[in-house]
Amino acid sequence: MATFAYEAMNQAGQQVKDEIEAGSSEDALSKIRNLGYFPTRIREKGGNKAKGGAPGKKKKKGAFTIGGASQKAITQLTRQLSTLQDAGLPILRSLNILEEQQKPGFLKNVLSSMTEDIEGGATLSEACAKHPKAFNRLYVNMVAAGETGGVLDLILSRLADFMEKAEKLKKKIKSAMVYPTVVVTFALSIVSGIMIVVIPKFTQIFKDFDVELPGATLLLMGISSWFVEGMPPGWLIILLAPLIIFFVFKMVRSSQGGRYVVDVIGLRIPVLGTLLQQTSIARFTRTLGTLISAGVPILEAINITRDTAGNEVYVRALQKVHDSIREGDSVSAPLRKTKVVDSIVTNMIDVGEETGELDKMLLKIADNNDEEIDSTVASLVSLLEPVMVVVLGGIVGFIVVALFMPLVQLIQNVSG
Repeated sequence: MATFAYEAMNQAGQQVKDEIEAGSSEDALSKIRNLGYFPTRIREKGGNKAKGGAPGKKKKKGAFTIGGASQKAITQLTRQLSTLQDAGLPILRSLNILEEQQKPGFLKNVLSSMTEDIEGGATLSEACAKHPKAFNRLYVNMVAAGETGGVLDLILSRLADFMEKAEKLKKKIKSAMVYPTVVVTFALSIVSGIMIVVIPKFTQIFKDFDVELPGATLLLMGISSWFVEGMPPGWLIILLAPLIIFFVFKMVRSSQGGRYVVDVIGLRIPVLGTLLQQTSIARFTRTLGTLISAGVPILEAINITRDTAGNEVYVRALQKVHDSIREGDSVSAPLRKTKVVDSIVTNMIDVGEETGELDKMLLKIADNNDEEIDSTVASLVSLLEPVMVVVLGGIVGFIVVALFMPLVQLIQNVSG
């Protein structure tokens, strides 16, 4: 009998640290679960958390890879693993099948390492936890909950559904931004070409004929001169501006305070703020609902949801909810006080708590917000089109007027 040190969560969501004697890590996990605890970490005293492989077996060398796996690939892997588990295959054989069909690369190396860990006595959640680039904290805890409840196939299916909906949401927002991005890029390229090539020729003509230039023309010629002769030239600044804005944005968001300021400003922008709010609500309600339905303790579920919220405003709101629940409060009351969600959301959560179906109500909120996101994205695109037409029309109109005003005066002088 070996002694295992473990960390777990009790039914109240409090952390428990203790030791237990068992013949293997699987026996230890079974005993811990029989005590009514939700194990989060276990290791054999005097050994590692999980063995690297079966005794006498050489560790397989994986191919050299750079980067990680895409969310789409992880989602597909989860769906396939769920199908194999539903068919009744042992987890080790399922992973071997998935490893064989993978092309050499990051994911194949991950699956190879996981099979070795499981052969050495680790659970699937423990094996996943060793690869944070592929499986985040949400994924690991969902798998652990499925192992605890003996419904791993169902949990993997729910997890795949969750990831597919999250990916679908990202695609909606990205596709909505493609059209305005392309239009703005082409518009800037054309205007830059006019400033660099066309305007200098008109400037030379006006100098040769000694025409008195109006203010609009002088402004246009000044902008053209800055484009070509500025230090640094304007075309270079415009070319590098997106990169500069991106790196400044990343630097600001690298601190907790900076993320909070950026997210607060973003939520107050008309239309875009509504979209960000709906996206954040859909994300945290679906995450929390999925975790609760998987049997994860409420406090641990809120911690995981907070860490994966993606918006600092909602991160702080969920922290307040967590602290209130530890003091015996409900989910809806502290969430209502934060004022980061609509009253309909808090009322639906309140109903879910009263009926004992909080997980289903949270998932329903997420689905409702997905539908609202479709409407908001359509509104945003329809709003951007006339705005871009007006802005681009104004720029072109200014250039035309600024050039033709002195030309009209030049023609009148020549006629006189």
